Amino acid sequence: MKLGLLCFSLLLSSWGVASAGDWRETVRLNGSIKNLNLYSENYAGPDTDGGLLVEHARLDLQATLPAAVLLELAVDQQQLWSNRRGLSISGGSPANRRFDLDKSWGEGERSGGLLQLDRLNLHTEALGVQWTLGRQAIGFGRISLFSPLDVIAPFAPDVLDAEVRPGVDAFRGVRYFGLAGQLGGTLVLGDERRHNSYLLTFGENIAGVDVLLLAGRLRGRPMAGIGLAGELGNVGLKGELARYRGTAVGQPWGDLYGSFTIAALESWYRFDNGLVLLAEYLRNGSGGDRPQEYPLIQASAPYREGLSFLSGRNYLLFGPSYDLHPLVTLNGLVIWNLDDDSLLLRPQLTLSLADNLQLDLFWGWGIGDRTRISGDTGQALVRSEFGAVGNSGAMLLRWYF
Repeated sequence: MKLGLLCFSLLLSSWGVASAGDWRETVRLNGSIKNLNLYSENYAGPDTDGGLLVEHARLDLQATLPAAVLLELAVDQQQLWSNRRGLSISGGSPANRRFDLDKSWGEGERSGGLLQLDRLNLHTEALGVQWTLGRQAIGFGRISLFSPLDVIAPFAPDVLDAEVRPGVDAFRGVRYFGLAGQLGGTLVLGDERRHNSYLLTFGENIAGVDVLLLAGRLRGRPMAGIGLAGELGNVGLKGELARYRGTAVGQPWGDLYGSFTIAALESWYRFDNGLVLLAEYLRNGSGGDRPQEYPLIQASAPYREGLSFLSGRNYLLFGPSYDLHPLVTLNGLVIWNLDDDSLLLRPQLTLSLADNLQLDLFWGWGIGDRTRISGDTGQALVRSEFGAVGNSGAMLLRWYF
């Protein structure tokens, strides 16, 4: 109730600012409505197969306030229905949010929902620096499939909808210079003081190569990283590396290793027939090289915080794309765990039904050694990462206004 009143008050206040003049010149309002139907198979038997329906509505508002201050506000609501109990309902990671601006209901049930303020910030320029205060989107890194430098609120490499990055509570200042230069500082407030992040960034184009440097303290971990992006002939190349010193090592809520590195190399090429191929090698230093370690990896802090979404150490990722028609695109995703030789394979068909209406169709296969149940203990014995994942399909309909 309090969240609803806050959203309504903010909308009225921004509308009041606009009413002093032509609101079309000071306020921009847009949004989207999405419908996701997801089906997932479960190897325990057909009666345990899962179905999930998600209705998602989002409203984005930008208003120019006095003194050239820009207000950004976004209200996001989801309603979920499942054929089984056990819904897990959450917004952005609490490790990146100090203030509770969410209202959820139905946790653990068959139906539930989430209402949240996903953006609430003020942006201005002073002393040659771009300043942003409040809940905002922050993204680092330039690798498309999985970026080791995208450390604040990254997307999982197999996420179905990566259009909107979750907002984080932060104060950020960036000074831009030259053609591609930038120097910035970012403070991200977590739910606890130990989850605060303090980061400095520097970017510049040197001899045709984009360089990005990142250093500071990420949710208690000292870290430093570097990213390079350029071209070799007709092949685009990007490389990123992030090095961490572990925090709370050995504790149930901490890291598994005293230090670890996450690094990746991605290449991009467009063939003469119009086929576009992305290929990436990923070294996931926060993971393990044996399937028996995967449950422990998935309970560790990097996995829970979204710093890493994968359990193994070495991966190849592929992202092909081909335009079958100006209104029809065929995409694909392959994630290959080189340590246990398991695969996630997911083709995707994107149809443009109208100027503001899009339909995406997915089907994914988890290929690898299946999880077994021990006859002695009754415990699940994980034998591969993607062999433990059932096949799944989805239909996502998106309308923008």
